[in-house]
Amino acid sequence: MTWLEYPIYVYLTSSLWIAGLLLLWIPKTYRFHLLAGILVIGGIVSLGYFMTALWISLERPPFRTLAETRLWYSMFLSVIGLIIYYRWKLRWMLVYTLLLSILFLFINYLNPDTFDKTLMPALQSPWFVPHVVVYIIAYALLAVSSLIGIKGLVLMRMKKQITGTINLADNIVYIGFAFLTFGLLFGALWAKEAWGNYWTWDPKETWAFLTWMVYLLYIHFRVRKRMNINTALWVLSLSFVILLICWFGVNYLPSTQSSIHVYSS
Repeated sequence: MTWLEYPIYVYLTSSLWIAGLLLLWIPKTYRFHLLAGILVIGGIVSLGYFMTALWISLERPPFRTLAETRLWYSMFLSVIGLIIYYRWKLRWMLVYTLLLSILFLFINYLNPDTFDKTLMPALQSPWFVPHVVVYIIAYALLAVSSLIGIKGLVLMRMKKQITGTINLADNIVYIGFAFLTFGLLFGALWAKEAWGNYWTWDPKETWAFLTWMVYLLYIHFRVRKRMNINTALWVLSLSFVILLICWFGVNYLPSTQSSIHVYSS
C-alpha cells in the first residue's frame, strides 16, 4: 500500500462520512439514523484498512512523519466523535469530528508524503508505538474539549444554561489528560532507552511539558472551584493552541532544527 492508492481511500472514507452526516439531518427516523451509523463506521473501517495495509507495506508502524500521524488523528477523532454522539446524542460533535478528520485526510492528499520504510535507530524501540498512540488519542480528546469550551462561551453570550456543557468538557479533559500523562511517561522511558536520559529539555519536550502543565492547572482550578466558568472556558479554548504548537508548530522553530525530534517533521 502506497500513496498511489491513498486517493481511493480518501474519497471512499470521506464519501461514507458525508453521506452518514447527511442522513443524520433527516427528521428522526430510526432506519435513517441506523444507516447513518453504519456509513460512519464504514468510513472508519475503510481508513483503518488503508492504515493497516500501509503498516504491512512499510514493514514498520506508520507513525514516523506528521502526515502519518494525521492519519491516526483522523481515525481516533472520528471514533471519539461517534462514541460521544451515541453516548450524549451530540450531533454537532459528530459533525465537527468527522469534518475535521476529512480535512486532515485531504491535507495529506494535497501534500503527499514519502512513506520511507527506514526508521532511525532511536525509533526502533518498543516505546515508539505506545508513546505516539496515547499522544494522538490525547490530542483528539483535548481538541473535542476545546470545541466544547468554545460552544460554552457562545452559550454564555446567549445567556443559556451551560452546566451540562462544562461538566462534559471537564470529563473529556480528565480522560485526555490521563492519556497526555501516559504520553509523557512513555516518552521519558523511550528517551532513556534511546539517548540515555529521561529528559533533556529538548524544544519538543519543553512544549510537551507546557501543554501538560496548562491542562493540569485547568483541572486543579476546576476541582478547587477557584476559577469561574467563563474563565475556565476561555482557558480550555485557548489551551489547544499550545497543544497545536507542541504537535507540529514547534517543528518550524529554528531551535528545533537540532532537536532529536526533528525526524517527525
